[in-house]
Amino acid sequence: MALKSKICTASTAFRQAFENSPYHIARSYSAPVAGSIPASKQKYVPTSGTYPKGFLATGLHVGVKPSNTQFPDLALLASETSCSSAAVFTQNKFQAAPVTVSRGVIERRSGEGIRAIVINSGCANAVTGKAGLQDASAMGRAVDTCLDGSRDQRLDSSSTLVMSTGVIGQRLPISKILSAIPSAYSSLSSSHQDWLLAARAICTTDTFPKLLSRTFTLPSSPGRTYSLAGMTKGAGMIHPNMATLLAMLFTDAPIPATTLKPLLSHAVERSFNAISVDGDTSTNDTLAILANGAAGGQAITSLDSADGKAITEIVTDFTQQLSQLVVRDGEGATKFIRVRVVNAASYPDAKKIASTIARSPLVKTALYGKDANWGRILCAVGYTDGLSPGAVVPEKTSVSFVPNDGSEPLKLLVCGEPEAVDENRAGKILGEEDLEILVDLGGSESGEGREEANYWFCDFSHVSLTFDVPSFTSYPGGLRGVTGVRDDQWRLQDVTTFSGLRPRG
Repeated sequence: MALKSKICTASTAFRQAFENSPYHIARSYSAPVAGSIPASKQKYVPTSGTYPKGFLATGLHVGVKPSNTQFPDLALLASETSCSSAAVFTQNKFQAAPVTVSRGVIERRSGEGIRAIVINSGCANAVTGKAGLQDASAMGRAVDTCLDGSRDQRLDSSSTLVMSTGVIGQRLPISKILSAIPSAYSSLSSSHQDWLLAARAICTTDTFPKLLSRTFTLPSSPGRTYSLAGMTKGAGMIHPNMATLLAMLFTDAPIPATTLKPLLSHAVERSFNAISVDGDTSTNDTLAILANGAAGGQAITSLDSADGKAITEIVTDFTQQLSQLVVRDGEGATKFIRVRVVNAASYPDAKKIASTIARSPLVKTALYGKDANWGRILCAVGYTDGLSPGAVVPEKTSVSFVPNDGSEPLKLLVCGEPEAVDENRAGKILGEEDLEILVDLGGSESGEGREEANYWFCDFSHVSLTFDVPSFTSYPGGLRGVTGVRDDQWRLQDVTTFSGLRPRG
């Protein structure tokens, strides 16, 4: 009891101090209504878009979470015709009911004949047993009914993917959701405002909705215009290991499921699987792509073809841009950092090193403190697990800060030898919102290797701590056993200030 009392007292002090901090950004249940998005984030919200033919979207308020009395929390996105599809899911052992249901829909249909995605925020429908599976399935069936018989009785399978996000361990208010789905269906539209409304409806602690769209052409049809749109949500519990958060991609290009699967895997490996906010992998992580072919043209049946190579580059670049919006909205983040590892023996080696740097609490807190402590970066390189033999040679390793203004990199370590660092310049570079860390491995022990990998992450600030700490005082019974509490709410004690109060062993 004494320990809990000290934590609660400290938590209150921190909350009061940092709610008045210039770095504090209030995070509501879902994306704020128009006009209340933080000024620094408004530039990331599109004012118009070009969306793929045949796809419709909307979002509306249901009140999934009792405290939500006004924000949209149910999104529906549908195609006027059947789609090919592919998806990647969380590797967390406690996979949420909608993950299980959606995976089953795609497997039974071999990725073909998908019509829609329905998403609720406010409740994750995770660790809810058989009842949770029934609720997720019911959401899909309700959309199928609206789509006028899209359910293939021969397959006994829904044509709708289901996603949920929010608090773990609580049942959905399924009656409210099911009664709202027909209204959502009747509100479907191709307008930018409805796409943006859907992007808002999937948000939880996000401070802004994350929506992108673009047009493109393919070598086989240079005169034909295709479109690609995507939305995602997330600000915390971000460090994927197969997919991340919730994200949806839609295109009117003709891509069968057999091509979509490797295409999505390639793109996700270099985007959503290359971001980190707090090092935690969610129970609900899902990323799906739907292609309805409504724009016509030749079907892309191989990624080795000219069209296949082009669409791989297009989708990979698009998913990188989309995933980076999550990092920019990281809970408590003040910086957006790209770590680039070059001249590695292999791509897996480069990515493992980049990931280790991105997850290091010492690196993240140093960057927040504008401390050019390159030793923390080098330390993370040195303890990276699972590298091939000779992947890191200290005498060949160099580290630099790359400014966002295009000026010369600030060299910190060159071939294992420390450089005299201009502290004033280092302070200016670290004072900017965007920063790149460049780690040059100089090739493997044998001198071979020119592979590189990128990772995007944010810093740990005081607000990173206070975002989680207030919940200490929200539950009289303490954190252990409280439904929906994340494990990192305890682990952060070791990262920041409560050095004498460590609940973890």
